[in-house]
Amino acid sequence: MASRKHSPSEADSLASGSEQQLSTGVGHSVRHESAVKHASGEAIYVDDRPEFPDQLHLYALLSPHAHAEITRIDTSPCYDFEGVEKVISASDIPGEIDIGTIFPGDPLLADGKVEYVGQPVLLVAATDPETAYLAAQEAIIEYQPLPAILDIKTALAKNHFVNDSHWQKRGDAKNAISKAPHILSGEIHIGGQEHLYLEPHASFAVPTEDGGMVVYASTQNPTDVQKQVAKILGTPMRNVVVDTRRIGGGFGGKETQAAGPACMAALAAHLTGKPTKIRLYRTEDMMMTGKRHPFCNHYTVGFDDDGRIIGADITLASNCGYSPDLSAAIIDRAMFHCDNAYYLGDVSITAHCCKTNIASNTACRGFGAPQAMVTIETVMDEIASRLGKDPLEVRKLNYYDGEGRNITHYGQEVRHNLLNKITEQLETSSDYHARRKAISDFNKNSPILKKGLALTPVKFGISFTASFLNQAGALIHIYTDGSIHLNHGGTEMGQGLNTKIAQIVAEEFQVDINQIQITDTATDKVPNTSATAASSGADLNGKAAQTAARAIKQRLITFAGEHFHVAEEQISFRNGSVHIDKQVMPFANLIALAYLHQISLSSTGFYRTPGVHYDENTAQGHPFYYYAFGAACSEVIIDTLTGEYKILRADLCHDVGSSLNPALDKGQVEGGFIQGVGWLTSEELIWDKHGRLSTNSPANYKIPTIADIPVEFRTQLLEHNTNPEETIFHSKAVGEPPFMLAISVLSALKNAISYTSESGEIPKLDTPATPERVLWAIKSLQKPKT
Repeated sequence: MASRKHSPSEADSLASGSEQQLSTGVGHSVRHESAVKHASGEAIYVDDRPEFPDQLHLYALLSPHAHAEITRIDTSPCYDFEGVEKVISASDIPGEIDIGTIFPGDPLLADGKVEYVGQPVLLVAATDPETAYLAAQEAIIEYQPLPAILDIKTALAKNHFVNDSHWQKRGDAKNAISKAPHILSGEIHIGGQEHLYLEPHASFAVPTEDGGMVVYASTQNPTDVQKQVAKILGTPMRNVVVDTRRIGGGFGGKETQAAGPACMAALAAHLTGKPTKIRLYRTEDMMMTGKRHPFCNHYTVGFDDDGRIIGADITLASNCGYSPDLSAAIIDRAMFHCDNAYYLGDVSITAHCCKTNIASNTACRGFGAPQAMVTIETVMDEIASRLGKDPLEVRKLNYYDGEGRNITHYGQEVRHNLLNKITEQLETSSDYHARRKAISDFNKNSPILKKGLALTPVKFGISFTASFLNQAGALIHIYTDGSIHLNHGGTEMGQGLNTKIAQIVAEEFQVDINQIQITDTATDKVPNTSATAASSGADLNGKAAQTAARAIKQRLITFAGEHFHVAEEQISFRNGSVHIDKQVMPFANLIALAYLHQISLSSTGFYRTPGVHYDENTAQGHPFYYYAFGAACSEVIIDTLTGEYKILRADLCHDVGSSLNPALDKGQVEGGFIQGVGWLTSEELIWDKHGRLSTNSPANYKIPTIADIPVEFRTQLLEHNTNPEETIFHSKAVGEPPFMLAISVLSALKNAISYTSESGEIPKLDTPATPERVLWAIKSLQKPKT
């Protein structure tokens, strides 16, 4: 190093002491940044924000009809209640009334017509929630009922759709099926799912000077809320700031549908000039908002004597509710995942977006893929039953492989395929084959209780299928004491996104994560963000944060090299310090020195996913950056007299690449599995003949409880694994893929039921597979054949 004299402060900064090893960067099981706040109740959600003077509260009056013309509205009785400030209808909206994110069809308030039970008609703004509720009940609204369509089959018969039908195909499926040695056909009804996030929809709007509006929203998509609020107020987006610190769960339910409550609060705040809050009661939340799409799927499959699929013809029909919402994208992803882990030969897939008079269904964890995967896994079970084979052997035979069977029906190569590796690891760790024999022996000697076992795989594509959404931004400031301010465009909803992003920045600067403060996601810090969805939160925002960190880091390296006359290659960041040739400077000291020499310590970062594209006209492309893989082995026991059952054991093995945070990733795998179990077994949505949601509260809608957890629950991340693609530190997304591991429970239930049949055939079993449906399936196998 060239000799030079240092000032006293610089000499004090340089030292050669021992390094402290850091354990809060990438790859470590760092605790969730808000874990203590969650456990103690200190975490701040929208409903916890301190109230402003003169603040108003909103109540939305909902439609009692599935389909009707509004013939008269009289709001004068509402004003008889002291404290009522304003009653708002569609005619009071100063800008656009429609808040459809992609396609129109979602009026903020009903305009002359209602299209589902639970559609907002009026808003009452009052000084307290109770007054708003009571006053709303006195509004006089008269309706002229219209015919309503409430189920998929009626909508199909009437060609009643919210979007054009979609298709994908390869080869000549009809011909391939006709020439196959074996053919099977069937239909399966797959139920929807309520998101049941812990925090209901809530928003808080505060008017500002110059016609501005600040909205505190419980949303997965702050930019969409900003856009919709600006539309309904008739103002540019620059006048609206949306702020989201955290949300109490989303699962897709707050991707587009958070815009409604946020726009309601902003509209009332705009019309009254007062801060306004809306927080939906749970029942209203469940009635007003959409769910996971129910599907009715048909399949005809041709296969050979070994069980290998030669051709498949699949029709997907989704119950979209009354408006498009995200249904077109959801049905696309369902079509992409009709194969799950399997090469289907010549295949034809047709998909319909059925319009019905219920709340508009929307994104939900997996985004259409689970409904398609259940269908192809049903096919695998039926092929095995028809041929008298172990279902796992049929599944493995149909896996994508490298022998000309590695191209999907939409033209994407299945690269870096881990299906066989994961299956082999799980077969061994779960002792699958020995347990299968033991279960057969048990069932021979147990007339009432029957056990079942199944091992099913998952192949899940990672990326937004609308390629423009695969982008993210981040913002980093470093202050003169070495502390770091971090902001990004993702939403923390309990999944640990903020913790992972902070770990990435800590890794880049080689500092302890406690030096980093992540602040609210806000549209005036990082603009034009995509929703935190499609399992892409860490992939996109992590890369953007890394880009910002590396920009600052490179400035620091360039400065240090010039200042200390050292080659840049001799400068490195390690364990809270900066190594400058043979000397060591604490990170904070270099930051202070850089500031004194007028070096910028702030940077934005931007990332877009490379190589993602899809041509809707040809139904071919590369819609996913990569695939995540997994498998689950589940064992159940059923009571054949009642249909009740219990999950005895679940073994999960999942691919997360090089894990950013193994503890958080394991939590996502286990949580996704249990949520999937709820969808497939207990979470039943029921509408009455008038289109009213009967299961409209936790009292009558059953999500899994601690009693539903497998007696033995074993989770492992795939060992010695890295993502060959250039993802953030070669990790993989983990939000949605584990959800589909729960399909193993459905297959295990069918396997157990098959032991009640003399022929061993598996039953038809729609989802959710409630004890009643399990009992009906048992009875169906015991009926004499005619």
